[in-house]
Amino acid sequence: MAVFGGCALVMGVTGLLAPGALLAALGFADPAVRAPADHTRTFLTASSMASLNMGAYYLLAAAADWRAFFRWTVPFRLLTCAVFTAAVISGAAPTGFLGVGLWEGAGAAVTGYALLREGRLRGRRGTSYGG
Repeated sequence: MAVFGGCALVMGVTGLLAPGALLAALGFADPAVRAPADHTRTFLTASSMASLNMGAYYLLAAAADWRAFFRWTVPFRLLTCAVFTAAVISGAAPTGFLGVGLWEGAGAAVTGYALLREGRLRGRRGTSYGG
């Protein structure tokens, strides 16, 4: 949770402070060469702010050891994986977005595995997993 939160926070800050670098990493053209009516920078600012906030939420949830939040992230990160991957496959997004989808899918798998493993370990010690 903390690793994902930290990455989301850093990506959000990067998008706000160096949008061209973030767009290049995702496979999009530099905003300087876009048409005047193109609102990519506006959308990137909103997305980056959301990423910064999400990063903070994840870091706070990790610090509080909020297991219910951890469980909720698994299906939603799998959904994000599916949407970004489908966007690349359909041609609606550049291949750089595939990395985002894979990151989300891997994060969901690792989180789900950790929750299952922790639940089994707690069960062996005779405590309940109420999260």
